[in-house]
Amino acid sequence: MTSTLLEGITAHTVVTPRLTAAVFERPSASATRTVVFIHGNVSSSLFWQPTMLALDPGIRALAIDLRGFGDSQTLPVDATRGVRDFSDDVASVLAELGLGAVNLVGWSMGGGVVLQYLLDHPDRVLSLTLVSPVSPYGFGATDGPDGHRLSDEDAGSGGGGGNADFVDRIARGDTGDDPTSPRTIYRTTYVKDPSDTTHEDLWVESMLSTKTGVDNYPGDGSATTAWPGFGPGTRGVLNTMVPRYFDVSSIVELADRPPILWVHGADDVIVSDTSLFDLNFLGQLGAVPGWPGADVAPPQPMVTQTRAVLERYGNYREIIYDNCGHSAHLEHPVEFRAALTAHLKEG
Repeated sequence: MTSTLLEGITAHTVVTPRLTAAVFERPSASATRTVVFIHGNVSSSLFWQPTMLALDPGIRALAIDLRGFGDSQTLPVDATRGVRDFSDDVASVLAELGLGAVNLVGWSMGGGVVLQYLLDHPDRVLSLTLVSPVSPYGFGATDGPDGHRLSDEDAGSGGGGGNADFVDRIARGDTGDDPTSPRTIYRTTYVKDPSDTTHEDLWVESMLSTKTGVDNYPGDGSATTAWPGFGPGTRGVLNTMVPRYFDVSSIVELADRPPILWVHGADDVIVSDTSLFDLNFLGQLGAVPGWPGADVAPPQPMVTQTRAVLERYGNYREIIYDNCGHSAHLEHPVEFRAALTAHLKEG
């Protein structure tokens, strides 16, 4: 597919030894700094366009479609590497573009990608901005501020938890508003207030660019002896963030720690201490039968875990937006842009 571009955004194809990647750019004739945006799961760089366009003219803004999303090449995702297939792809694109140290912005899963990039390439990061990032300990099957795993099976996490009807609607390009359609998922989980429909069709287009299957979204799964009866596989997107493969908490051990800005919404239902995408929390609510109780399957305190790691990291600032869901850059664009602009001057 060819993505819909807003006026002022250009698209490039960057060929690297790892993949052929789609890169959006808001050019700057007098750039003094470069900021690179990384999107989240079930999305693409389309979501970053308004933010890129609104940045100061002295900033060169780039956004990279991850493998299997947007207009980038569809390649298998080896989940046993955590999100490194994604972060290594980002590194290859930036190297091909001849860029050294940059400012990185990551949203949701993209927050995990840029944190992994920081771990692997600390000398190439001037600053990080995390927008509703996945917990440093992944998504699901952990507890406590220290992110300890609940079991070796990581039950209830990974590709087996993908909603089959939602996945099918993505594959079919469904633009309707049935309960499990991408449009309805956007309206009910990506944002707190969906009344602004200015770019809603563009956001749905972005979500529908997600490539589906066991090698991409959602990935494969496995059977477990523990409730709810499934656990991670080794392939595909959702498995990249399970605790057996993903843990970026060791950023606290870096000798040099670039500044981190962490922004998130007070009403986020995706990344939250009470996430509606956490099987254990849904079990606690009674939405998934057979929940064995909080002693065995407690909800993951995702925000608490992020805060605990960043407190140990030290060089960070947290902003919580009221009346905001999972997408501060869309829901509070003026405030987010001001915070990002100020943060970029620190890096």
